[in-house]
Amino acid sequence: MTYFAKTLSGVFWITFLRGVVRVILLAKTAILARILLPEQFGAFGVAALTISLLEILTETGINVFLLQGQEKLEDYISTAWVVSIARGGLISLLIFMAAPYVSGFFHIPSALPLLYLIAVVPVLRGFINPACIRFQKNLQFHKEFFYQASLAIIEVLSTVVITIYTLSAIGIVWGLVIAALAEIIFSFVVFRPRPKFAFIPHQAREILSRGKWVTGFGIFDYLFTQGDNIIVGRLLGGAPLGIYQNAYKFSTIPLTEVMNVYYRVTFPVFSQMHRAGRHLKSAVIKSVAVFISLLILLGLAVFLLAQPLVLIVLGSNWTAAIPVVRMLAFLGVARGIAFSFNSVFLALHQQKYVTAITFVSALGLAVTIVPAVRLYGLIGAGASAMFGSLLALPVALFFIHRLFKKL
Repeated sequence: MTYFAKTLSGVFWITFLRGVVRVILLAKTAILARILLPEQFGAFGVAALTISLLEILTETGINVFLLQGQEKLEDYISTAWVVSIARGGLISLLIFMAAPYVSGFFHIPSALPLLYLIAVVPVLRGFINPACIRFQKNLQFHKEFFYQASLAIIEVLSTVVITIYTLSAIGIVWGLVIAALAEIIFSFVVFRPRPKFAFIPHQAREILSRGKWVTGFGIFDYLFTQGDNIIVGRLLGGAPLGIYQNAYKFSTIPLTEVMNVYYRVTFPVFSQMHRAGRHLKSAVIKSVAVFISLLILLGLAVFLLAQPLVLIVLGSNWTAAIPVVRMLAFLGVARGIAFSFNSVFLALHQQKYVTAITFVSALGLAVTIVPAVRLYGLIGAGASAMFGSLLALPVALFFIHRLFKKL
């Protein structure tokens, strides 16, 4: 099968996967929005922000290393697994120790039990078999579809059932715990090889050395994608944070799904085409053109349909999210365009380019977010994030121009 045919097949299956998963998650959000109050969503948002930060700060780049490299998966799988377990244990310990301080920082006491429970999730995720990237590495996207869809269904069902029973955001965290346990089991049943408790120091150094730029990208990406949430939660409180986070998810679902499909398909394909020269350049230009066109169309649709969609999916208690959804629709388009070349940068081992682009985005947000939120509230938060994306666009164009000159 040619690269073009593999790409088309990948686009179909990953689009199908992401569509099914997002419909399931949207149904979950619609149900939870009628059970939980915005303040309860805000409490969970604090726990989610904390685990995301620590996962980013300790990111090792294992999956990127295994995907982009030409090394045999079997040679590195055990060391990668041990590194992943150690990382998960460290994150869990840090969350447990920091929980009272995080809850106090946001002035949301109800977040404390959620933080203690969510501390279990990283150590569980650490035991997932790293060979779970095999379907993506081998461009077997149809198998990836069934694997990921099964995990999503388990998470949603467990979350909804427990939340209905408890009438608390603790049900969302229990859904994450159960999903992590399910993924451990699935990853060892479905994928080969199975790792062992074996650690080879020089392999760990190689993984961590190549992953340092991925770590840098992750830190700046966290600051860019979560910095607005942190400031909103700190300055405006739990209920506005819950509204902003749900508006953020709701408005960017179609846009982020297009971005995820594009990345998950083109990254492994571009990795296999890394010596193709002009053919690679042509493939990048064509794929980015289609990608940006879809982003603009979807962003416009979200903007125009914001009011009926919010009322139908979230209900009348969430009308404050409507203007925020409209603003964030523009953010999704701007961010997608600025990050549209990331997959080819990573495929050609130019992680530093991705890190630099994300740093500029985070810098734009950092400079404007506090005054914007104080002056304009949730709308100001969205505008600040959009400014960061627009600031990064010329940087991305500069790097892709430099890369094309070398092909």
